[in-house]
Amino acid sequence: MNTFSLALRNLLRNRRRSLTTLLAMVIGLSAILIFGGYARNSIFALQTGYVQLHGHLQIQHKNYFLYGSGNPAAYGIANYGKIIDVVRHDPELVPLLTMVTPKLQLGGIAGNFAAGVSKSVFASGIVVAEQNQMRHWDDYGSVALSIQYALTDTPQNSVLIGTGVARILQLCEPLKVENCPPAPEPTRSDGNAAPDDIAALSALESRNAPTAHSTAIEMLAANVHGAPNVVGLNVVKAENWGVKEADDSLMVMHLGQAQKLIFGAAPPQVTAVQIQLHHTNQIPQARARLEALLATSFKDAPLELLDFETLTPIYGQSIQFFDSVFGFIATLIGVIVLFTVGNTMSMAVVERTTEIGTLRAMGQRRGGIRALFMCEGLLLGLMGAVLGVLIALLIALAINHSGLTWTPPGYAYAFPLKVRVWGDPGLIFECAIGLVVVAVISAWWPANRAARLLIVDALRHV
Repeated sequence: MNTFSLALRNLLRNRRRSLTTLLAMVIGLSAILIFGGYARNSIFALQTGYVQLHGHLQIQHKNYFLYGSGNPAAYGIANYGKIIDVVRHDPELVPLLTMVTPKLQLGGIAGNFAAGVSKSVFASGIVVAEQNQMRHWDDYGSVALSIQYALTDTPQNSVLIGTGVARILQLCEPLKVENCPPAPEPTRSDGNAAPDDIAALSALESRNAPTAHSTAIEMLAANVHGAPNVVGLNVVKAENWGVKEADDSLMVMHLGQAQKLIFGAAPPQVTAVQIQLHHTNQIPQARARLEALLATSFKDAPLELLDFETLTPIYGQSIQFFDSVFGFIATLIGVIVLFTVGNTMSMAVVERTTEIGTLRAMGQRRGGIRALFMCEGLLLGLMGAVLGVLIALLIALAINHSGLTWTPPGYAYAFPLKVRVWGDPGLIFECAIGLVVVAVISAWWPANRAARLLIVDALRHV
C-alpha cells in the first residue's frame, strides 16, 4: 500500500504530463470500445437478416446445397410433411422452435408476352404466413425494418418480383416502380423489334389468351419429367431485394403454385425445411436432436442438416473482416499507448534520478524501485480503463438514441445504428484488461533501467 501511495503522489507531482498520458489512453480505449460495439451490432444485424430469411437450420436433400440449386426435381424432399410434423411435435425441440416451414427453390424463364420480353429468373415457393412470421425474429433488439411478403390473402397465382425483373419485363408503370426509365427499342439488323419466331409466338398467345391484367406474366420451367411447363402469374408488387443480382432475377410465389409448376400432378416436394429457433445459441442443442431424428426416424432418406452460416458464407466473411479491422485498430492504439506511457515513465526516471539514488542509499532494493515505477504504470492503466469505459458508454448511449440507421450489404431495408458496449461485458473486460497490461508493460523498461542505476552515479546526477 505504501508503494501505491508513493506511485500516486509521483503521478500527481507532474499533473500535466500524467493528464496528457491519461487522455491518450482514455481516447484510445474509447475508440476501441466504440468500434467493437459497432462491429458487434453489425454482426448481429447481419445475423438477424439471415435468420429471418433462412432460419437457423435447414433440412435439405443430401448435396442439394452443392449441386441441386438448378434441379429441384432431382433434389426434392418427398416426405417433407412428415418431417415437419415430427420436428414440430418432438418434446425436446418444441421449447426451442419459433417456426418450421417448407420452401421450394426453382429456376425458369419469366415472360411478358404483351411486350415481347422474357427473363431467366430464380423463384422461391413459400408458405406466406409462416415466412412473414419468421421475419419478426429479432433476438438482439435490432428492430429490423424487415419487409413482409405482400402475398397474404392473395390468389395462388400471385407473385412478387424484384424491381429489376419488373424493369426488364417492362412492368414499371403498372407496378409504379420508381426510378425506372422506359426501355429503349432494341436495334436489330433486320429492323424487327424481336425475332420472327418470338413475334409469332407472342401474337398467337395474344389471340388465344383471355384479356390479361396489365401485370400478368408467364413462367416457363422444366417439370419433374423434364418437359416444359408454363403457368400464368399475376404480379402483385415489385420489391427491391437489396442486391442487383437478386433484384434482377428473384421472384417469390405461393408454395402450392411453385409445386404445381415443377411437379404437376405428381406428389409435391420441397427443397428445404427451414427451422427457426428462439435463440441462436440453441443451435448446438437443436442440431444434436435433429441429427438424431434424421439418423433414426428418417434414416432411409438422403437428408442433411445445414446451419445459416453454411448457407450464407458472407456472414462468416463479414465476421472475419470486422475481426481483422478490430485487431488492426487495437494493435495501433496499443502501440500508441505503449510509447506514450513508456515516454512518460522514461522522463520521470530522468527527472528523479537523484531521488532514486537517495532511496537506494537509504536501503531501498532494486526490486522496490522497479515496483514503484511499475505501480505508476499500473495506476495510469487502471484510471485510463475506468475513464475510457465510462466515456465509451456515454458515447454509445448518445449514438443509440440519435435515431441514425444503416443498411447492411445485401439488404434493402435499414437497421437502427447501435453501438453495443453496455450489453457486451466480454468486450469491456478484454479491452480494459488489455489497456492495463499494455500500460504495465510500457512501464517495465523504464522501471528496470531505474532499478539498475548505480547509487553513486544517481546521487551525482544533475
